[in-house]
Amino acid sequence: MNDKHFVITIERQYGSGGRLTGKRLAEELGIHFYDEEILKMTSETSAIGEQYFRLADEKAGNNLLYRIVTSMKPELTEPDKAGPNITSPENLFRFQSSVIRRLAGSETCIIVGRCGNYVLQDQMDNLVRIFVYADTVTRIRRVMDVDKVDEAEALRRMRRIDKERTEYHRYFTGREWMDMENYDLPINASRIDYDQMIQLIKDYLKLKGFL
Repeated sequence: MNDKHFVITIERQYGSGGRLTGKRLAEELGIHFYDEEILKMTSETSAIGEQYFRLADEKAGNNLLYRIVTSMKPELTEPDKAGPNITSPENLFRFQSSVIRRLAGSETCIIVGRCGNYVLQDQMDNLVRIFVYADTVTRIRRVMDVDKVDEAEALRRMRRIDKERTEYHRYFTGREWMDMENYDLPINASRIDYDQMIQLIKDYLKLKGFL
């Protein structure tokens, strides 16, 4: 790997294998991989209990005004560090966004979920935004295998979590989560395995001059 600084963000349908692909890619490249680690780091930075960030993790808020002003990029404003709104979903998102920007500005890394593609898009020319998806049959099979659940439970989890992620992305960005125009490299994982997905991403990174 050359010394050029870049950041990969990965959005993923539940059961698509996007998270595991990102983790294995990070190991191969020798770079940091940030998923739930962001929650702990944000808690330490904000001095707000980690449980608040976990409860709000990739879930939409319910503030109508925030929806209206999303186009003004309120996630780029400084979070409130005291007062009644300190643990509101919107303020937690601002804290989280500031941590994502700090990580992206300081090192080559992979960031999973949490609207990283949106938070970083206007600040980095060296950003690679990936979306991993797959057909229902493939995802059910993977969820059954990884989560050790039956087919009905796998389908319920897929529908619930993808709905939460869709609403979360729409609420905080004003955009549709599965709109492929928001990504540089959409990957259909239905007919390729983890190794092939990793190679596909590495080929793209080479094409862009990052490797």
